[in-house]
Amino acid sequence: MDYVLIAFGIIFIISGILGCILPIIPGPPLSYVGLLLLHFTERYQLSNESLILWAIITVFIYGLDFVIPAWGTKKFGGSKRGVRGSIIGLIIGMFVFPPIGIIIGTFTGAVLGELSSGKESKEALKSGFGSFLGFLVGTLLKLIVSGMMTWYFAKELITG
Repeated sequence: MDYVLIAFGIIFIISGILGCILPIIPGPPLSYVGLLLLHFTERYQLSNESLILWAIITVFIYGLDFVIPAWGTKKFGGSKRGVRGSIIGLIIGMFVFPPIGIIIGTFTGAVLGELSSGKESKEALKSGFGSFLGFLVGTLLKLIVSGMMTWYFAKELITG
């Protein structure tokens, strides 16, 4: 049974890394499931403290991933309409043209939100760029967290 859990753990760890790049797949939560599967084996027991810490980090990063594009819009001079537009664009983009639709939706939503508030095209594009930059920062953070969980998984598997 341990081999099955380890095999599924590896699949989840790999899926978690891919999910950081493909926005429709929740990367860090999948990586965390990989750690849990390794923990459920008889041979590899991760500490409860580390599992709780990884769970907290996973939830935090997952939530932050929805907030950062809106923050980027705001940081680059976006209004409340631009922030709302980036969030609406992100949600619509997830379903309309996944996975690239999330990037396009976030940018387009921020730009349209700014244009609807009366801003000039240049200002609206700047806010859209901020939402895109926020998306890239969120992706990088997810990659770091999933990468660390992958390293932790591999370390336990090799040294355990």
